[in-house]
Amino acid sequence: MRLLVFQHIECEHPGSLRRFLKKDCVAWDAVNLDQGEAIPDLDNYDALWVMGGPMDVWDIEENPWLVAEKAAIRRWVGELKKPFLGLCLGHQLLADAMGGTCGPQRPPEIGVMEVKLTQAGQLDRLFEGVDERQHCLQWHSVRVAQEPENTTILASSEHGRVQAMRVGDNAWSMQYHVEVEEDTVDNWSKVPAYRDALMNTLGEQGLTTMNADADKNMASFLSYAESIYRNFMKSI
Repeated sequence: MRLLVFQHIECEHPGSLRRFLKKDCVAWDAVNLDQGEAIPDLDNYDALWVMGGPMDVWDIEENPWLVAEKAAIRRWVGELKKPFLGLCLGHQLLADAMGGTCGPQRPPEIGVMEVKLTQAGQLDRLFEGVDERQHCLQWHSVRVAQEPENTTILASSEHGRVQAMRVGDNAWSMQYHVEVEEDTVDNWSKVPAYRDALMNTLGEQGLTTMNADADKNMASFLSYAESIYRNFMKSI
C-alpha cells in the first residue's frame, strides 16, 4: 500500500497520523507543492491525503500550482475513485475541485470548538467509534459555502454547516484538524498569517488560551485521530 500526501507548508504535515502510519509500516510520499515539487503519477498510489495551508483555494495567481493540484484531486476522486482524505485547506480544495464553492468564514473558527456529527455522519464508516459530539481544533477563515453534487454532510458546528463531508463513496474531508499533536499549536503559531488570525480572533492571550485548551483535549484528539485513521484504512 502506498500513500501520497499533498502538503502546502512545511509545518502542516500528517501530524499525529504519522505515528499510525509508522506502526503499520505504511510507505508514504509527501509532495511539497509550495516548494515547486511536481505531482507524481497518481496511478502508482492507493490513497491520497491533502493537508492544510495558509493560502486560499482561489489564490492561484500567487500559487499557480493550485491549478494542477485541483486537477489531480478531480481525477483522483472522480475518475480513479480511490480513497481520499482532506483536512482544512484539503477539505476546501476537495469542494472546489469537484464543483462546489468556498467563501469567507464569518466569524473565523479559531480555537478548540465543538463539532457535531449529523445523522449521516453517525452512520458513516469513517466515524465509526467516534462520539457524536467532539471537541476539535479549528484554525480557518474560509468555509465550504456550497458543497459539490453527490455530497453527504457528515458534521456541522455552530458557525459551520459543512464541517465534514463525503463526496461520492471514496472521498472524505474535514474542516477541522484531526492530525493535531502536542506541538501543533506552537508550530503553527510561528506562521505569520496563522498567528495574526489567532490574535485577531482570540486576543493577545489567544496563544496561551489555545495551547491550554489543546492540552486539555489532547487525549481525545489522539483517540479520534486513531479511530478515523483506522476507519479510513479499511476503505483501501
